[in-house]
Amino acid sequence: MPESNLTPRLPMRARLTLPLALAATAAAPATLTPRPAAAGPAAELWPRWQAHDPASTTTVDHGSYAELLERYLTRHQDGVNRVRYAALRADDHATLEAYVRSLEAVDPDGINRDEQMAYWFNFYNALTLLVIVEHYPVSSIRDINISPGLFSRGPWRKKLVTVNGEALSLDDIEHRILRPIWQDPRIHYGVNCAAVGCPNLQPEPFTALRLEAMLEAGADAYVNDPRGVAMVERAFLPDQLTASSIYNWFQEDFGNSEAGVLAHLRGHARDSTEQLLAGVETIDTYRYDWSLNDSQG
Repeated sequence: MPESNLTPRLPMRARLTLPLALAATAAAPATLTPRPAAAGPAAELWPRWQAHDPASTTTVDHGSYAELLERYLTRHQDGVNRVRYAALRADDHATLEAYVRSLEAVDPDGINRDEQMAYWFNFYNALTLLVIVEHYPVSSIRDINISPGLFSRGPWRKKLVTVNGEALSLDDIEHRILRPIWQDPRIHYGVNCAAVGCPNLQPEPFTALRLEAMLEAGADAYVNDPRGVAMVERAFLPDQLTASSIYNWFQEDFGNSEAGVLAHLRGHARDSTEQLLAGVETIDTYRYDWSLNDSQG
């Protein structure tokens, strides 16, 4: 995830306003970013992780992770899936840690591509949960400054696990494995960085059999939520079309242009969001709420 936050560009163009009930979203502690894109980490393939076995029928056990999600993930009326971090018991903390260690013991080279993708999604999300739990209470994942480098922020660059003798960070999993190998923009709906502004942490683990359905559902849910795209009404000023900073930071994954981002959004837009995007050619601002996805928030 990017570490810097900038200010929005001006001037803004007036747009058609639809009744989207965005007052709460407009007031949320979101960070606005400018156009053109303020790039996030690039997708840089780590060739060592391209190996796979297309004939393999081996499956990875995500059962303990499923039980933890069922116990501690809550769905809120604002559309954000949150985690009851404060309620997590010591034995469940140990279960989460044991699950992460079990994923370290898996040989991903010996499983098929779909099983691999589910494995890396669950690995990333469970590891993020473990990082939060080990540093809780925090108001944002960006407050967990364990990455190497004087000006680094957050936990993403720290080597946290070892798979097949290779030390891996969260950034390695997302930007050197998932994004460059699969080259699917919906990957951004599969990884969760424990922030309110992020696509939801799914209430169940990814599986090879349900990958397509889960990624499509995740994309549809986010695009049609004000976190994904919305019109913000401003008193005495033109309304602003705002989109998630994900589409700004990682524009390269969405056609490498704002037109590509808009095409992606329209591909998943429904009802009022579809109407909102009709005829739109430019996104005015981008926003992202880094607040922890805590059920107490």
